[in-house]
Amino acid sequence: MTTNAGKFFILDTNILLHDPLAFLNFDEHNVVIPMVVLEELDNIKDRNRDVSREARVAIRSLEEVLKEATPEEIVAGVPLNRVQGEHTANGTLAIFPDYQLEQTESVLSLAENDHRIIQAALEIQRERSPAGVVLVTKDINMRLKAKGAGMKYVDDYRTDQLIDDIRLLTKGFYKFEGDFWSQVGEVQTQQEGRDAYHTVSRELLPQVFANEYIIDSTNNFAARVEEYDSETVTLMDLSVERMMSYGAWGVHPKNIYQAMALHALLDTSMDMVTLTGPAGSGKTFLALSAALQMVVEQGIYEKIIVTRNTPEIAESIGYLPGTEEEKMAPWLSAITDSLEALHKQDESMESSLNYIMKKANIQFKSLNFMRGRSIQNAIVILDEAQNLTASQLKTLITRCGENTKLVVSGNLAQIDSYYLTAVTSGLTYIVERFKDYPGSATINLNGVVRSPLAKFAEEHL
Repeated sequence: MTTNAGKFFILDTNILLHDPLAFLNFDEHNVVIPMVVLEELDNIKDRNRDVSREARVAIRSLEEVLKEATPEEIVAGVPLNRVQGEHTANGTLAIFPDYQLEQTESVLSLAENDHRIIQAALEIQRERSPAGVVLVTKDINMRLKAKGAGMKYVDDYRTDQLIDDIRLLTKGFYKFEGDFWSQVGEVQTQQEGRDAYHTVSRELLPQVFANEYIIDSTNNFAARVEEYDSETVTLMDLSVERMMSYGAWGVHPKNIYQAMALHALLDTSMDMVTLTGPAGSGKTFLALSAALQMVVEQGIYEKIIVTRNTPEIAESIGYLPGTEEEKMAPWLSAITDSLEALHKQDESMESSLNYIMKKANIQFKSLNFMRGRSIQNAIVILDEAQNLTASQLKTLITRCGENTKLVVSGNLAQIDSYYLTAVTSGLTYIVERFKDYPGSATINLNGVVRSPLAKFAEEHL
């Protein structure tokens, strides 16, 4: 059996953990998986880790493609067009027997699995020359080592990367320079109760999105996109003065960006609100104050669930003492810090915190244990979302059931994952995917309000 005339893509283990069906996303090209990758998947599949499920799915998917092929066909490449389902794969899938390679002084040591994968890629590059051979890995350091070892082409997995430049990521609002009304021609205004709706030409907002906020640099105008078509855009006038007077659990916005965030957080028609921005911009503080307002004061929801992925991909929480909530406490100190700040003026802060924790039914949950759950009548606050993949975020979003509001917050400048960048983060992915969903809103909190020191550090360090 011969392979297609396309390129050859060698997949690292982390690609299949990131997307178990990644081998179906290379169109007419040929996918090669070194044997050591299968060994790593086998070692991961039975561990008590969040990625163990992805490892099992990847193994089952590979077996489905290769189960009827002979050993010779598996090495040569099995056509992917035999795989059922919605995909455009028309190339081949092969397993490369890297254990047959002899270690020489001219290549990297085989002591590490990464080095075995790189040596396999180098051998395939030699065998398939002059065809293009690309090593695909999300490990930045491995990409550097592979280039240094002689790989001509090394790349990240970009199928779920929706933008090439983080500066292109939608902020959830559009800011007009100068006065908004001076730039508007014909407008139709309709009054419904206390709300005014303005219909303007689409030419004024050619790149408009659902629930996008509109402001101007004079701070005299603020509105939100209600609906639009190819010719017109209808804006709900929010009134800057009214927005700046909003309050939740005693908290009031300090700038127009926080005002837009608080407006979206308190709007029960918004199933998901995504808050991005620098450290100290008020993401967690606003999310928690709005949640307390809607659970304790208004009784719209029954509980608050706070979650995040822990460092080291949240794998070691089981070794910490105590219950799940006690284990999660070190990773959720931002929430407890915000609770303390909200009640620091109380006569007995500790008593107030205990009362609020019970009254609002605040639960700390590990993201690892969210799979399989169905969350009802709750506000879910997902903190530090910049360290999650699109697959991990999908796991949580699909857990949200009836009368549940999801608040996702993160700072794309503080990614701790070895495999993610600002453009490949799951936070970036959902901001782009949900920017035109009528039940969601995104706000980039522009400006640090924590302290002058924090603001200076964010701007100058």
